[in-house]
Amino acid sequence: MGPVDTIWLNMDRPENLMIIDSLMFFEGPVDWSRVVSLVQRRFVDAYPAFRQRPVQPRTHIGSPHWDDDPAFELDNHLIRTTLPRSDDATLQQYIEQRMPVPFDRHRPLWEMHLIDGYRHGAVVYTRLHHCIADGIALNQVMLSMTGETPDSDLDAPADAEPEHRAGLLEGAAKLAGTAISTTAGAASGVAHMLWDLPKLFDPHVLGDAFTQVERTGEIADKLVLGPKPHTPLSGRPGTAKRAVWCEPFPLDDIKHIGHGTGTTVNDVLMGAVAGALATYIREHGGEPQDVPTMVPVNVRPLDQPLPRELGNQFALVLFKYPSGLATPLERIVETHRRMEVIKHSPEVTLTFGLIKAIGRTGPELERFFVDFFSDKAIGVTTNVPGPTSDRYLGGTKIRGVLAWVPGAGEQTLGVSIFSYSGKVRVGFKADADRVPDPENLVRAFTDEIDGLLRLSHAV
Repeated sequence: MGPVDTIWLNMDRPENLMIIDSLMFFEGPVDWSRVVSLVQRRFVDAYPAFRQRPVQPRTHIGSPHWDDDPAFELDNHLIRTTLPRSDDATLQQYIEQRMPVPFDRHRPLWEMHLIDGYRHGAVVYTRLHHCIADGIALNQVMLSMTGETPDSDLDAPADAEPEHRAGLLEGAAKLAGTAISTTAGAASGVAHMLWDLPKLFDPHVLGDAFTQVERTGEIADKLVLGPKPHTPLSGRPGTAKRAVWCEPFPLDDIKHIGHGTGTTVNDVLMGAVAGALATYIREHGGEPQDVPTMVPVNVRPLDQPLPRELGNQFALVLFKYPSGLATPLERIVETHRRMEVIKHSPEVTLTFGLIKAIGRTGPELERFFVDFFSDKAIGVTTNVPGPTSDRYLGGTKIRGVLAWVPGAGEQTLGVSIFSYSGKVRVGFKADADRVPDPENLVRAFTDEIDGLLRLSHAV
């Protein structure tokens, strides 16, 4: 088990389990026998970790390793159920009852719930421990079971390997690619400069090197010295969690807003989340201020097949939602500016190296460092661009997808943004003690998008 995977294995706590929760919504009933066959072929057979368990070294020195579960049975990880009522509240309650339940470490660390009775359709709810894979890898695994037609899984040979579809998540690494290529280029320039001393006096080389050093210092200040503001979202979390989401809305609407403001889809969505946070803080007696969140950045090349061992290949950057600004337009423009700073800084490279270093320190120091850095943010925000066209699983069209990555330490709020087939869905995973009414965040986010749309059409 690699050092980054080891971090997430050791970081489980009752108040924040290191479990990725994902939802796949379907338009109608699903042939579960076909889904079970796909799970066996493209989930369990393709990736050994789904039939293995983590084992600690006997001497307690070194990293854990994966070992086959001799009693593995697929049925033990598949839960079939039917909701008593078909509304969102009933599904949310079902998920919230499962979120605080830890995995048995003597068994593979995942489970999949096959749920009937939701809005004349069905849902697949998956729980997977973060030590197996990161969110991007999990989404690729889940989407590898889908096809472009209702019968695509029937056409494939029974022993077919999972098809590699880089296009399913073609936009997911844009931020990472920009940041890594920029910082890698700067680092390469500095290294080459050390071997070519006459170029030391080239003002362009000097300027680039000093700029990177300055930015590195700024990032260190942000990660080490930056305090987390006290807001109604702050406080020690409990074990109970809330899971809510908005209705999907057209991606073209978000693109229209971005075109009118000179910003990206990501800027618009995160700017709208910033506005929702400001509204929530104000409604709970606080003064709106910037709210920091962790943003995972994929560093795994999406033009290559996933390795069979999966694992975690991502960095974390600290982004401050500009919730302290007064108007939606200001928040979007400032979100764009802050994202551009991150893209052209060494933060991705630095934090990825830091995460790997922490994973080699041992459980006690890992916990100390993860707590220290996670306390700089209220939680984690993910924005995953999914397939741009409809996909099918078990003969039924998928209506939407969401996936929440876990928080750590005393983080209380996770945000999931997932675009799929021309629509966007946003969900919030909140600590029930600190954020007992996340429905108000959904309402505030929807109001923010509606207001931006009215403004963009008026302009």
